[in-house]
Amino acid sequence: MRDIVILACTECKRRNYTTDKNKRKKPDRMEMKKFCKWCGSHTLHRETR
Repeated sequence: MRDIVILACTECKRRNYTTDKNKRKKPDRMEMKKFCKWCGSHTLHRETR
């Protein structure tokens, strides 16, 4: 079962991206390096609850 998750920037704490993930295979929080248009650079984005 795939659920929609929201990714937030770790630098400015803004919620920039939405994606989906399989919670059975990946129960921990997702982390990705993505571009934040408010910071102007590639930063680490973490899953929010």
